[in-house]
Amino acid sequence: MSDSQTVTIDALNRRDMLRRTGQLAATAGIAAGLSPYVHAGINETVQIALVGCGGRGTGAIANALSTKAGPTKLVAVADVFKDKLDQSFNITKKNFEKQVEVPDDHKFLGFDAYKKAMDCLKPGDVVILTTPVAFRWPMFDYAIQKGLNVFMEKPITVDAPTSRKMLELGKKASEKNLKVGVGLMCRHCDARQQLHDRIDDGQIGDIVLLRTYRVAGPTGSAFTLPKPAEQNELEYQIRNFHGFLWASGGAVSDFLIHNIDEGCWMKNDWPTEVKGYGGRHYRNNYVDQNFDSYTMEYTFKDGTKMITEGKYMVGCYEEFAVFAHGTKGCAVVSLSGHHPARCAIYKNQKFAKEDLVWAYPPPEPNPYQLEWDHLMEAIRQDKPYNEVERGTMASLVTSMGRFACHTGQLVKTAEFLEHEHEFAPEVDKLTLGGEAPLKADANGKYPVPAPGLITHQEYTVG
Repeated sequence: MSDSQTVTIDALNRRDMLRRTGQLAATAGIAAGLSPYVHAGINETVQIALVGCGGRGTGAIANALSTKAGPTKLVAVADVFKDKLDQSFNITKKNFEKQVEVPDDHKFLGFDAYKKAMDCLKPGDVVILTTPVAFRWPMFDYAIQKGLNVFMEKPITVDAPTSRKMLELGKKASEKNLKVGVGLMCRHCDARQQLHDRIDDGQIGDIVLLRTYRVAGPTGSAFTLPKPAEQNELEYQIRNFHGFLWASGGAVSDFLIHNIDEGCWMKNDWPTEVKGYGGRHYRNNYVDQNFDSYTMEYTFKDGTKMITEGKYMVGCYEEFAVFAHGTKGCAVVSLSGHHPARCAIYKNQKFAKEDLVWAYPPPEPNPYQLEWDHLMEAIRQDKPYNEVERGTMASLVTSMGRFACHTGQLVKTAEFLEHEHEFAPEVDKLTLGGEAPLKADANGKYPVPAPGLITHQEYTVG
C-alpha cells in the first residue's frame, strides 16, 4: 500500500457496497430460480454437516437443530483434531439424540475432511463452517461447487486478498441461488433492529459519534504460551488460533468485529478511513502476535467518527458495549455483551435513568437462534438470502483497523481493499504434520507488528 496512492472510497462503488448494507437479501435474488434444487420444502428434512467442532461450531449446530421451520438432522462432522470432534459430537448427540445420524464413517479428520463431510450432503442441504477463518474461502468455494447452503462464522476474511476472494465467491453463490448466513448474529437481534429503525426515524437526530468497546482480560487463545516441544507447529497454531494473524486475524478480527459492525449498521455506512494505536505491555512469556490494547478512530464519509477500543489485560476496567450519540440524544446499542442488548434511547448525552425515552422490553429473543431461524426460513421458503458481502465488508473494515494499529498509518478503505499482503496464500494446501504458514525463530518467538518501523504490512518474516 503506497503512500502515493490516491484511491478514494468511490473505488468501491463498482460493487455498490456502501449503499447496500441493509439490502443484501435483495441482491441475492437476481438469480432466484436458476437453481431450484436449493429449495427444501416445509416437511423435507434438511441434512447438515458440521465442519469445525470447537465451541462455536457446537453452539451453531445446537441452534441449527433447534429451528422450528422444518425437520433437520446432523449427518456428518469434520475437524482436524479428534478430541475436538469427539467432544462436540458427544455434546450434540446427548442434547439432540433423535436428530443426530452420524455413523462412524461420517466422522472425518484432517485438512481435507471438509470435502468428505460435504460429500455426504445433497444439493440444498446445509454445511456449517466454524473452523478458524483462514480456511473459510476454500471451504466456501467447495460448498458452492456442491450446491450447498452455508452458515459460516465471522469473521470471514482476515486480509484484503481473501476479502476480494470472498466477494467473488459471494457472487457465485447468488448465481446458484444458494442461501448463505454469516455469524454476525447481532444483525438479527430484535432489540437492535427496533433501535436501528428508531435511529433511522430521527429519534436521536443525526449520528455524530459512535463508541464501541470490548475491553476485557485475556480472551480465548489471544495470549499464547510457547509451543510444547513435542507438538507440531501447525497443529499448535491452529489450536491457539487467536494468537496468530494468519489463522484468525488475531484478537481484533475475532473479538471486535461485532462491535464495529453494530456501529456501522446504526450509521448505515462503512467508514472511509481509520487510524489507530496500540501496544504490547505485559507480555511475560507469551509468544502470540497480538497487542494487549487497541484504539481505533474510524471516519465515515460525512465526517462522523466511530471510536473502537479493545484490551486484553488483567486487572483493568472492563466494558463490552456500543453507544450512538446524535444531535437530539443518545442510544445504547448494546450493553454488557452480545445478549441481551438492553437497547435504549435517552433525550440527552448522559444516559441518565430520568432521561430515558425508550427501552426494548425484556426478555429479548436470542440472536444466535434468530440468525438460524432466518436462514432456515429462507431455505424453506426459497427467499433471497446472502450475507457474504456484508460479512466481507465487516471483516475488511475490522482488518483495516487492526492494520492501522499494527503499522501506525492512516488507512483508507478503498486503498486497503487493494492491498496485496495475504497471510496464508496456500492455506488450501496445508497437510497434517506439515509446515505452518508462520515460523517461530530460534527462541520460539513469532514476528510481531512494529508500528512506524514496518508500515507496508503488519509484520515481516525472515
